[in-house]
Amino acid sequence: MEFRTQLVNRGDSKSYNSGFETNTPTDVYGQVTLLPLSPLARLYIYALHGCACEVAFTAAWNWYYTRDQRLPGSTSLWALLIYSSAIFLMEFMSARLHQRHCPLLLRATVYTLFIYLWEFSWGFLLRLLEACPWDYSDFKYNLIGLVTLEYAVPWAFAALLAEKHVIGNTLKIRLNAESILSR
Repeated sequence: MEFRTQLVNRGDSKSYNSGFETNTPTDVYGQVTLLPLSPLARLYIYALHGCACEVAFTAAWNWYYTRDQRLPGSTSLWALLIYSSAIFLMEFMSARLHQRHCPLLLRATVYTLFIYLWEFSWGFLLRLLEACPWDYSDFKYNLIGLVTLEYAVPWAFAALLAEKHVIGNTLKIRLNAESILSR
């Protein structure tokens, strides 16, 4: 995970014509200062990604069992907090696992175990508050209705998707420092 500021050489603006005027501020050397997204911005992206995936997954799961072509999917507002914090923590896990050159299968296993721990912990807390939006009691391999082994493969796939595409691309996003500082 790399959070350093980048300087991008603007070069000769006359040699590249994008079709519109750019007033991007540069330093004395003609470079634009780019900053990574803040933790709050990354949490926002992760929350939206998690909820969108959950709605898509529940729609697909329900279609498989009911053949309802309306594809109704659902989630809870609690999912915003649960997914954003989980993927945010996975950023750090991903960096550590990659530093140690862990193979794909090991990373998938670690992520899946983390997801089960995270889902169980949140489910337990929300159940104490009588606010848990899921109940896996009808599944064969469930643990007090809070987690189920039937979701192990989808969770592993989702974790690797998050690692490669969601976390990887979110950490690549850079914003113009001048536009951020001028607000």
